[in-house]
Amino acid sequence: MASAPLTSFEEFRGEWEKVLSVSPANTLFLTPQWQEVWWEAFGDGKEMAGFYLGSPEEVMGIAPLVRSGSTLSFVGNTDTVDYNDFMIAPGYETVFFDTLLDSMVEQQCSTLNLLSLRESSPTLAFLPDLARQRGFSVVVEEEDVASGLELPSTWDAYLTGLSKKDRHELRRKFRRLESAANWRWYCLQDPEQVGPRVQDFIDLMRQSNQDKDTYMTPEREEFFHHVIQRMAQLGLLRLYFLEIDDKPVATSLCFDYASSRLLYNSGYDTEFGYYSVGLLLNALCLQEAIEQGMNYFDFLRGSEAYKAHLGGQVSVLYQMVVERS
Repeated sequence: MASAPLTSFEEFRGEWEKVLSVSPANTLFLTPQWQEVWWEAFGDGKEMAGFYLGSPEEVMGIAPLVRSGSTLSFVGNTDTVDYNDFMIAPGYETVFFDTLLDSMVEQQCSTLNLLSLRESSPTLAFLPDLARQRGFSVVVEEEDVASGLELPSTWDAYLTGLSKKDRHELRRKFRRLESAANWRWYCLQDPEQVGPRVQDFIDLMRQSNQDKDTYMTPEREEFFHHVIQRMAQLGLLRLYFLEIDDKPVATSLCFDYASSRLLYNSGYDTEFGYYSVGLLLNALCLQEAIEQGMNYFDFLRGSEAYKAHLGGQVSVLYQMVVERS
């Protein structure tokens, strides 16, 4: 089957979205819009080196790769992309990965470094054996963890599914918040409403802890501004705030994609930690997802304790390194 270089995120957007929708790797982070925003923010010094399988009118697989020196890797990084992979229509895995290995040789690249692969990734299932058959070395290691949960049909059923301790603590924290004289929470989705509030989100994220403050470099801050606006334009954004006495004290940045709500990041004012405003706003986002009939709540990458307290089930993310001798 023919393949051709991938030179932009625009040239066959409809076919890209079509193959992504049927791929087991389907995720927001592999949409052409997300990849394009990431490339604009972090692509300096890198060279697009991917390919697509098929024709512009009928794409069977996409390899969104960048080249740095003699190393090929995915578009994206672990700081801003929680899940990554190749997009492959079922049944085309072997021809796709053979094409990938051919491309590695043709480009004279010695290393293929693949980050953020989920447990269900076809790349984990197919690529190691095909690469070793050619004499390449393959190392697969645990990279990080992610967590999420299948959503029941009601909030009461969700609470019942929590451990007795976590259920008791969540109810106790809600009672404490409800004792505050004047609190409310709301969601912004419209791009014109969201734009002026992105800085409020970033400020609250910075206030949460030193790690988040350090994380939010000027480069990443610009990326957040752009990706929030782009996702709002697509109708995928859910930007939540919780206020006490009209003061924003917590925020949660979510994206709704393929019947899942993804909690991408959050923050809160530590002066209001007594009310557990950060955790409770995340719980409210989850409650709303249940009420809206969503199937899955994804806490994404990271092992933060609150994810387990809200019922998140842990899964492993993997890194694969393929090397030519």
